[in-house]
Amino acid sequence: MLRFIRTHLALKVFLSYVIVILVGILVLATATSLSVPAAFDRHMAGMSAMMSGNNMTMPVVGNSQAVETDFFNEYQTSVTEALSLAAAVALIAATLASFLISRQIVGPVQRMMILSHRIAEGEYEERLKISGHLHSNQLDELDQLALTFNQMADKLEKTESMRRQLIGDVTHELRTPLAGIKGYMEGLMDGVLPATPETYQRVHSEAERLQRLVNDLQELSRVEAGSYHLKFVSVSPVALIETVTSHLNRQFEEKEIILEKKLDAELPYVFVDKDRILQVITNLVGNALQYTPTGGRVVITAAQEKSEILFSIKDTGIGISPDHLPFIFNRFYRTDQSRARLSGGSGIGLTIALALVKAHRGRIWVESAGEGKGSSFHFTLPLVTKHN
Repeated sequence: MLRFIRTHLALKVFLSYVIVILVGILVLATATSLSVPAAFDRHMAGMSAMMSGNNMTMPVVGNSQAVETDFFNEYQTSVTEALSLAAAVALIAATLASFLISRQIVGPVQRMMILSHRIAEGEYEERLKISGHLHSNQLDELDQLALTFNQMADKLEKTESMRRQLIGDVTHELRTPLAGIKGYMEGLMDGVLPATPETYQRVHSEAERLQRLVNDLQELSRVEAGSYHLKFVSVSPVALIETVTSHLNRQFEEKEIILEKKLDAELPYVFVDKDRILQVITNLVGNALQYTPTGGRVVITAAQEKSEILFSIKDTGIGISPDHLPFIFNRFYRTDQSRARLSGGSGIGLTIALALVKAHRGRIWVESAGEGKGSSFHFTLPLVTKHN
């Protein structure tokens, strides 16, 4: 019962006013019980004095009206005193209760208003104080509002940080191919570089690299903003893998890397956007091809696990150190900057794969025993009959 009251602000406000009323009633009853006997005693004392002045004889009939009037006046005075005292105490109690309640309600709201203005101005550091215990499930509406506000501020701060980092990363990524193109063109204009097909091919390669980066950035923006429409169809997981491997077989042969497939027979169909999942598998398999040296091996597996289809791409490549694993799906993140730049990777493919798998209500993660020990990328797709 106490937990229910503690977690409902409206009930607490209601009970506070009930308490004020009860205090007023209690004070009224107490004051009346204390003042009425005193008034009665004063009245009796007056009656005794009157009777003593009349030689202990009962007042005459003519004086009975005066006695009744005096009794009524004394009674009225006592009640008035009791009511006045009760009203004064009730007013004080109501004032104190209203003050305490207003501090608990208006104070956090005013603080939230101040912090919202600061957040609007770009200051994300401060947070609202929560009076309850976060893990006790005993937060009232104001504490829940403060907790939600703090979560919003955390996300805004993280978004702003990511925005700044993205600007810096994009600037850095664009600078490299532009600097290469500018260098080649200056060399041609100054006569330092010969105007041969090889020189023009280098310029063209840098321009292609720049175009790939711009296309990847555009795709990343669309995927993360959710500004694309998924066309769900029923498709076989085996067919998805076969499509990807048929497109990449030649590249594996040229690099002399063994490509294996281990697929469970009669896998159930999944309800997905075929093109988007093909993009995910292509990104992961292409990533394995890129970071596996000649003579290595890449194994693709698909199996049913409970209500999901688990896809795995395991390679014998350069591996990933434990320090890098938590950040491998971040934008532009590379475990080896020089190696990735030589191979032309933008560091965006895994980020796009993450967003697409999440859009299909799946999970994606990476495992690696360390540098030089290969890596394994896994993702799941739920077995559903329709998209909700």
